[in-house]
Amino acid sequence: MAIDSKLNGKDYLDGLSTALTTLISQWLERLFGPSINNIAFGSVTWADLGVMLCFALLVLLLNGVAAGYVRYKLKKAATAPEEETLQHHVFGALGKPLYVLIWCYGIYFAATPFLIKLSLGEGLHVVREIFNKVFDLGVFAVLFWLFFRFTHVLEAQLAHWTAKSNSKLDDLLVPLVGKSLRVIVPVVGVIFALPILGLPPEYAGMLGKGTSIMLIVTVAMILFQAVNLGEKTVLTKFDIKAVDNLQARKIFTQVHIISKVVYSVITIFTIASILMLFQEVRQFGANILASAGVLGIILGFAAQKTISNLFAGFQVAITQPIRLDDVVIVEGEWGRVEEITLTYVTIHIWDDRRLVVPLGYFIEKPFQNWTRVSAQLLGSVFLWVDYTMPLEELRKALKEIIETHPLWDKRFWNLQVTDATEKTMQIRVLATTADSSKGWDLRCDIREKIIAYIQKNHPQSLPQFRTQISGEKPCLLTTP
Repeated sequence: MAIDSKLNGKDYLDGLSTALTTLISQWLERLFGPSINNIAFGSVTWADLGVMLCFALLVLLLNGVAAGYVRYKLKKAATAPEEETLQHHVFGALGKPLYVLIWCYGIYFAATPFLIKLSLGEGLHVVREIFNKVFDLGVFAVLFWLFFRFTHVLEAQLAHWTAKSNSKLDDLLVPLVGKSLRVIVPVVGVIFALPILGLPPEYAGMLGKGTSIMLIVTVAMILFQAVNLGEKTVLTKFDIKAVDNLQARKIFTQVHIISKVVYSVITIFTIASILMLFQEVRQFGANILASAGVLGIILGFAAQKTISNLFAGFQVAITQPIRLDDVVIVEGEWGRVEEITLTYVTIHIWDDRRLVVPLGYFIEKPFQNWTRVSAQLLGSVFLWVDYTMPLEELRKALKEIIETHPLWDKRFWNLQVTDATEKTMQIRVLATTADSSKGWDLRCDIREKIIAYIQKNHPQSLPQFRTQISGEKPCLLTTP
């Protein structure tokens, strides 16, 4: 039925072009006389060339009228109220494809009379067939282009309506619809364009599998986009760079791990669906199922580490012993959790090295997590000084150092003597900070400023060795 309608449409265009050619030829003959029917080249007359010129002028006229009308509508929509934004987008998308479509039909009407005059010996059938297919593909490409531009119009209009809505669901669905259309339209276009090519029947099976693979990949891409947009929608509500980012790090860790699991599941099902299109793979799958018991045991032993890490990923997502951006000490290295995958964790060490640790490590072995509950830390500074050091004066100096320092979070500080030996005493300074990075810098500043204070005000209180030489009677040494 579709083929008959297609043929009828072609016959109608051929009949219309023939009638217009005859009408214009008669008009040119009355205007220029019978000499216009003289041969110009081959079997083509000057009248035929005149017909082609008339069609070209007609196309130019129609293109000019269409362009003027589209520009008028765009100009009117640009000065119209906000409600006419849709009209502006529609005519903006319609313009260029409409001009190209006018030229396609103009070329067809201008070329058809020449093709009709070709003799059978000159390959009329082959030339007409090629010309018709090129014309069909050209018109289809223009309509496909127009439809693709309309998808952008739809996406822009949906975004416009969403901006007026307070619903959070719109923020997820509208981008998903737009991106899905960008993927679906090309695939549907290719599927509908294949019959126009008129390929031989022996390629039908290959084309069927090709279109099936395209549809499967399209669905997978839409699912990937849905997961990605869902992940972004959830994460935009949390700022992991905030000072108190504990809740944000919890959500980031859970969402990242869950999204990676979903991505893996989609990928596995996509590959499996594509492979099952082939008879050889289906037979191979049946053989695998027949020996699934033995194969399962072999694979279980071979991949037990990978499987354990995979299950450890689920356990980390639920219990969260570590989260993204946590400050940890692993294998004696201080760093931040930079990436958590389904099988390993990447630690960004303070000197820009990366430590890659299997995920099961954090379930089976102890490690330090400095931001498990809170990022706030209590830092310590140790110094050895002489017993002559006046502690009260040191406390007053330390108070000024700490309480005026921008990195101190104003929670707590103190100074205590924590150890004493036969030569010196050990003082310990404690001070709180908002996180470990600030704590490190504050400790270094306190240490440097205390040393500078002692050097300037109490140099005799720096650690020193004493030696006492005793004699029978003290005496003065004189020089001759």
